[in-house]
Amino acid sequence: MKKIITLAFISMIALVLAACGGGDAKIAIGPAGSGTQAAALSILEGAGFEEGDYEAFEEGFGDAKDKLQDGNVDVSFGLLGLPSGSVNDLEAATGDAALVSLTDEEVAYVEENLGYFGYTIPAGSYDFLEEDIQTVTAYAILVGSTDTIDNELAYELARVSLEYAEENTHAQSAHMTLENALSGLPGLPIHPGAKQYYEEQGLTVDAEVAEVSATADSRKDEFVLGTGSSGGTYYPLGGEMAGLWSKYIDGVQVTSKETGASVENLASIGKGELDLGMTVHVPALNAFKGEGEFEGSKVENFAFIGHIYPEVMQIITREEFGIKTLADLK
Repeated sequence: MKKIITLAFISMIALVLAACGGGDAKIAIGPAGSGTQAAALSILEGAGFEEGDYEAFEEGFGDAKDKLQDGNVDVSFGLLGLPSGSVNDLEAATGDAALVSLTDEEVAYVEENLGYFGYTIPAGSYDFLEEDIQTVTAYAILVGSTDTIDNELAYELARVSLEYAEENTHAQSAHMTLENALSGLPGLPIHPGAKQYYEEQGLTVDAEVAEVSATADSRKDEFVLGTGSSGGTYYPLGGEMAGLWSKYIDGVQVTSKETGASVENLASIGKGELDLGMTVHVPALNAFKGEGEFEGSKVENFAFIGHIYPEVMQIITREEFGIKTLADLK
């Protein structure tokens, strides 16, 4: 049976570590309640770290980069697009950015306990990266409220996302292709409007079809997309996606909103506070099933609309720190 790691429990551990000062290693594990933090602590647990072995910093990507630059943390975990602007910024500022590679055992532990997948960052993904790096990945996906996103609108959201992806200047938009469109869908309900579009393009969609209460006749004019923190990938990428939808879908205006990312976006859709949300596929599965961080608070009014990009766990450090593996932090 897979072990369930809740974000609430993870955040509690992180706060205890921070309060106690931790061990000698200083590690930025990502913002509280984020997918990054959940994955980071699962990886560290798989690497044999226990309470008190390190000092935890609950930092957003921008603040963590600054602490790496100043030498105030040893490594920073970031569930980011590849390549990441934060990593490139660190390299530009210091000239010695580096990535930490995971062992086979560490990857297997995260696959078993958190549902992520093993992934290889190819050499050359950054100018400084001379060899492959082993890590884990998850899928960033777009979900929509079945209370406010009607079938016709979901069809258009999926269509515009793919057919106008070349107008999206963010690097991660390159992953928004028909070939990748259903990545992250397994286990989730798909919006019938999106399903219709994908099937018209020749894809086979094998998934539960969501029940939708929204209708085109009652459609509102303005919609809100939940993204993530300004230092991450969701916020700028989501802003461009919202702009393209507003440009190419008649009578629709989509505004992007900075949020705490995956978990907050799913919960906010459940409360009727967001129409669309960007999320990692793992918390979306938990929300749909009422498990993990959503135990006792199942979200039933959302559906998959499409894949956005693979979110790759990047464990960032600096060459001068001499950290090649997590074992070097002990």
